[in-house]
Amino acid sequence: MSIEPARRVRRSPEAARENILQSAERLLLERGPQGLKLVEVAQGAGVSHATVLHHFGSIDGVQTALAEAMIRQLVARVLEAERPDDPEAQLEGVGQVLFDAFESAGGARLAAWLELTGETRRLTLVREAVAEVISGPMAQKGVDPERATNLILVAVSLAMGVGLIGRSLAELVGRPPETTREAALAFLKAGLAAALAR
Repeated sequence: MSIEPARRVRRSPEAARENILQSAERLLLERGPQGLKLVEVAQGAGVSHATVLHHFGSIDGVQTALAEAMIRQLVARVLEAERPDDPEAQLEGVGQVLFDAFESAGGARLAAWLELTGETRRLTLVREAVAEVISGPMAQKGVDPERATNLILVAVSLAMGVGLIGRSLAELVGRPPETTREAALAFLKAGLAAALAR
């Protein structure tokens, strides 16, 4: 499948960066992280590869910026899922948002690729994102920061595992493909409910 070059349009630097990241995200979903090639990202965005290099420095820079954009979107969605009137619905909503980001949106594949290529060190936004979630909804509910950090580590690890191999693993043991996600969500909800009850 070839990439159809988009028509080139003059954009502000911010709009150009966003357009390049949208092109990279489309390629990520279609082909996985190994499909993120500088020339194809540029073609999909309707810019020259020199423009991509100008904004991101390299394809590694594009991958890092894409991962950071996905982290920002995830944190925003988690914070939007606040439902103080219905804690059960809130837990369900946060869990679905988290698992969707890693499973459906390609987050698990990109994160794994960054880890395998030694690029996770570039994701400096992770600490800030975790702190935002801990100081926001979890602090308001009285969850100890240490416990909140551990819950986030477990939640992201579960979502990442489900995003990478959950469907295949379920099928390998003769279960429907959604079984791993459902089991992980149930486990996560139980852990969050226990933490909120303390």
